[in-house]
Amino acid sequence: MTGSYHIVVVNATSKYELDIKRNITILKGDSATGKTVLVDMIRDYVSNGPDSGIMLSCDIPCRVIDGNTWEEQLSPINNSIVFIDEGNRFVSSEEFAHYVREGKNYYVIVTREKLSNLPYSVTEIYGIRGSGKYNDMVPVYHETYHIYEEYIRNLQAGECITPDVILTEDSNAGYDFFNTIAHNNSGNIECRAAGGKSNIYGSVIHAHDHSVLIIADGAAFGAEMERICELIHSGADLHLFLPESFEWLILNSGVIKDISKDEMEHAENYADSEKFFSWERYFTHLLTQNTIGTPMAYSKTRLNDYYRSSNITKRILATVQGIDFHYESRV
Repeated sequence: MTGSYHIVVVNATSKYELDIKRNITILKGDSATGKTVLVDMIRDYVSNGPDSGIMLSCDIPCRVIDGNTWEEQLSPINNSIVFIDEGNRFVSSEEFAHYVREGKNYYVIVTREKLSNLPYSVTEIYGIRGSGKYNDMVPVYHETYHIYEEYIRNLQAGECITPDVILTEDSNAGYDFFNTIAHNNSGNIECRAAGGKSNIYGSVIHAHDHSVLIIADGAAFGAEMERICELIHSGADLHLFLPESFEWLILNSGVIKDISKDEMEHAENYADSEKFFSWERYFTHLLTQNTIGTPMAYSKTRLNDYYRSSNITKRILATVQGIDFHYESRV
């Protein structure tokens, strides 16, 4: 399933609008913010149509599943946006992850829990807020907002930071790249690998004496955001650099030719969820397929020396705002 979908749900008192463009979207936040009302309105419309007093506009069907019979409800659903309200424990199960991995639908999950079994994007975690009260004849308008936007944007909007430590998500190609930078700098930056996104929290919980730059795949880092942001809130000197993936970073730099602008800027039209569990996998595929059999051939497990060369490294780093790596090229 591909594409971006605009959803409008309206009854006599409330109006919701949201845009869905990935296979997993998370709605979270405090009680009484309208999340359950939204799901209930969709459920009522699916059951009763216009007789429900609800108008639902979307280019594809919207459905709601819940309870112990969720598999029976989900099995026949295809090419739809499936809503799941909080309190449904099955969303944290491997059985549910299997259905999501099949990619036949998009899912909007209302939850306050950390769903470690699902690779959801840091940019697709939303809260819901009302935009103000109107008179009785006009619905209250509800809009979504990015919960972690200030943490995701802080490097671009804030002052330039110089980390003492770079902590990468894993020890693959991304680590190889930033470790090379750490060795070729005048600022004594250390590069470490966490060994997986779930290990990042444990790697930085006691890092109060150092400025740590966390570099991870934003396309799949959503489940870790709450704990990391709580550490930042507590005063830890942590900074987040969360591109879609390391492969996206390379592609975005323009060092690989013949990648269309549309493939990068509108990945929702190309990253078929039946093929790619997350956009991180899509960008890995895009980079690998477009460099195979060339001197630029990309491997996720070990970085090709082509990407360590001075000119290429500089071009990739030129797209990174707000970070001074003290990079010095060595011939």
